[in-house]
Amino acid sequence: MAAADPPIAPCPDPGWGESLVKLETRDRVAIAWLDHPPANGLSPDTVSALRRAWDEVARSAVRALVIASANPRLFCAGADIKAFTAMDEASARTYLAGMHELLRAFERSSTVTIAAVNGLALGGGCELAMACDLRIAAASARFGQPEIKLGIIPGFGGTQRLARLVGPAKALELNLLGDPIRAQEAETLGLANRVVPDEELLDTALALAETLATQAPLAVEQIKRVSAHVNLDEGLAAEQAAFAQVFASADAREGIAAFLEKRTPDFRGS
Repeated sequence: MAAADPPIAPCPDPGWGESLVKLETRDRVAIAWLDHPPANGLSPDTVSALRRAWDEVARSAVRALVIASANPRLFCAGADIKAFTAMDEASARTYLAGMHELLRAFERSSTVTIAAVNGLALGGGCELAMACDLRIAAASARFGQPEIKLGIIPGFGGTQRLARLVGPAKALELNLLGDPIRAQEAETLGLANRVVPDEELLDTALALAETLATQAPLAVEQIKRVSAHVNLDEGLAAEQAAFAQVFASADAREGIAAFLEKRTPDFRGS
């Protein structure tokens, strides 16, 4: 099913019109619009723009942030694969660390985050959604961690948050196969909180954000804190180290090159 146009188009705050993430503030609710055509790839510049939007929200009276896509056909197709070709192990570690710090800031804040997921949420896009407090999915949504097909592993928390949401056995299957799942299955598994018709996605997310923005900030922050799994930071640290190791392998170079060249990779285990 093709995603419908969003019912409300981005109307960014002054100074955000040219950003890869456009911040739109509506009193106590804000929308961070991912706007990096064609696939909202999470390049270092996109991550930097998302961080800037989050820092602006954190300094404001906003109590709930909706992360949505300015592209009516997809949420976020993942990391910018072309950017990977310019990275070595050290720069990959820096890139990962910046995104991890941002996503943990989401989780530790009294500001509630809601991912409004339309179309594809793959790789880093799925991981971004999983780091949000709630995920509202359009009927068109597809969630997946396809990194295995590139000869790498999820690097933004996919080995940790997915298991916490859907259980370790199902998460292992999804991470090892790399195939996306539909919105209804994501809801059944616990990956999506609810599924709505495409044309109702943003309205539903904003209505939920408006409700959550009225809740007591200290209570919200503490509910989020005590509900978290205590070993998440240790797991994320292990994932970052494993990603950097695998990223430096010949298989990773082959997988990324094959993806960009639109051919089947020849993995050799080195």
